[in-house]
Amino acid sequence: MTSTDITRALHDLLFTPDLGLTEAVDRHFTPDYRQRTNGVWSDRAGFIQHMTRLRTLIRSGHVQVHDELRDGARYADRHTVTLVHEDGHTSRTEVCLFAELAPDGRFRRVEETTLLVTGHADDGNLGLVR
Repeated sequence: MTSTDITRALHDLLFTPDLGLTEAVDRHFTPDYRQRTNGVWSDRAGFIQHMTRLRTLIRSGHVQVHDELRDGARYADRHTVTLVHEDGHTSRTEVCLFAELAPDGRFRRVEETTLLVTGHADDGNLGLVR
């Protein structure tokens, strides 16, 4: 299996509505997946719940990767996610991400810090991946 990356993962999770959420999560994240976003930890179940909510709020978007590094099971990147919300407004969030990949190439653990660059103040509470 080819290792995942943030572009493919977010594309499948948020920007491919015909792809079932369970299939998208299984494709990119291990069963024991954990994530810390801005200091808050969540498990895979919490992550799926959050992605379910985001899919109702987001119309479209794209990911721009500025820096990306891999070293064995370690993955890091700095990317910006641009989202078009269902109400028509756009937000942009910059993310610095460090991750551990499982032997099969899926994310096992992600730790990230986000910064809302443009958008409504409450867009910062969306936390793209949580």
